[in-house]
Amino acid sequence: DLLLNCSSTQKIAYIAVMTAFCTVGNMFFEVKFADIQFSLTIVICALTGIMIGPIFGACACFLGDLVGFLYNSGGFVYMPWIGISMAMVAFISGIIVNGLPLEFKGAIYVKLAIVSVLTFLVCTIGINTTAFWLIYNNRKVPYFAYLITRVFVQGQIWNSLVNYVILM
Repeated sequence: DLLLNCSSTQKIAYIAVMTAFCTVGNMFFEVKFADIQFSLTIVICALTGIMIGPIFGACACFLGDLVGFLYNSGGFVYMPWIGISMAMVAFISGIIVNGLPLEFKGAIYVKLAIVSVLTFLVCTIGINTTAFWLIYNNRKVPYFAYLITRVFVQGQIWNSLVNYVILM
């Protein structure tokens, strides 16, 4: 974690820079077409959590999502669960990469694989898909059918895979 031996001023500066990085990523590295979305926010948030730690990384990612939305809302309503899921990507990444005591050749790839699986399950499925289903679907479609549609038809699996390949 980059902030372990930094002064308070340096910590604030690093957090501000990473928040700006998340904001820019949210504003410019996202393409939407109807219900299909592609973005690099997963890799940006994972790197943020790895670089500045789980707590500060989560804060930077949540703020980056909020500021990015305020700058470029596209006329949509703010969806706080997206900011929460981005914060969780940073948190999980920071905990696993900086805290899991694996010491062997290639350990970083094992850690990143764990990060990929956990963030996909917790953030993409557990937070985002569930929130969209609860808020917008009104339970008209069973959860499992909605999950399959969102992950495969709307392409969340491909977006996630591209992000995880870049992260590796």
